[in-house]
Amino acid sequence: QDFSRLRASCLSQGLLFEDDTFPAHVSSIGPNLLPESKLWLIQWKRPTELQGNPHLIVDGASRFDIMQGEIGDCWMLAALGSLTLRKQLDNVLPRDQGFQNDYAGIFHFRFWHFGEWVDVVIDDRLPVLNGRYLSVHPRTSNEFWPSLLEKAYAKLRGSYQNLHGGYLSDALVDFTGGVQVQFSLKDPPSELEEILKAADRSRCLMGCSTSGQLRNIELRNGIVQGHAYTVTGATKIRYKNGWEHIIRIWNPWGHGEWKGPWSDDSPEWDYVEPKCREELCRQKEDGEFWMACKDFQQHFSWLYICNSTP
Repeated sequence: QDFSRLRASCLSQGLLFEDDTFPAHVSSIGPNLLPESKLWLIQWKRPTELQGNPHLIVDGASRFDIMQGEIGDCWMLAALGSLTLRKQLDNVLPRDQGFQNDYAGIFHFRFWHFGEWVDVVIDDRLPVLNGRYLSVHPRTSNEFWPSLLEKAYAKLRGSYQNLHGGYLSDALVDFTGGVQVQFSLKDPPSELEEILKAADRSRCLMGCSTSGQLRNIELRNGIVQGHAYTVTGATKIRYKNGWEHIIRIWNPWGHGEWKGPWSDDSPEWDYVEPKCREELCRQKEDGEFWMACKDFQQHFSWLYICNSTP
């Protein structure tokens, strides 16, 4: 589908685009994502119907714009969080579109698919169940880039149901065309701490995941089983009389944080010089937290690193 041609056609006729190839129908959701009784209650609404003043992006795109919805696509959202952190979203989200100029209910996104960039066109009708977004929803109510990008990725994969469970490593490559490597944290390389710091310095995309047969079970320590996270930083800081390697991690739920050493309120921060503490420790319930590298190895099962070159 040719985005520019389709949009021009809609604008000339005064129509809002409706995508026949990914229709506002249960077939685009998938038959097994929800009980049948709920499937038929889904309504499809455009951002212009949901908000008085919708925008594609408000004050720049950030991982903190994202809050995971009913669909288990943390693997995709964790990759997306890393993409925004590294300021690499422009490849995936072309800026020639929005709700202010030339709005015709049509948007497009790009993904790396079988060795080339593929342009995926969608209409902006989003699935809503009982007044709530079925899928990812923005922290800022009138910002729609996460929901629309997720819809385009669902179209690429065949349905929203096909986003329910997947591999973070796949999403990292689909969003970058890069090369990814993964490390088992059960048997990590001896220089893991240096690898993390080097990858962070090189602005690589990074994610991690926990094991668990049961998905989305939050343990008492705050870590979620069977879940994917974004790695957003790694550093070595002076602590008491030595050094501590710590790693920063973000939960695509937009809340739910580690409660152990180096978490937001932990006493470890009292032994860090104030300037460093102020720079690193943000005490907010936003899903992002620090933890010691040794705890990271104990509580997570895989680390994923993706870069544009090997």
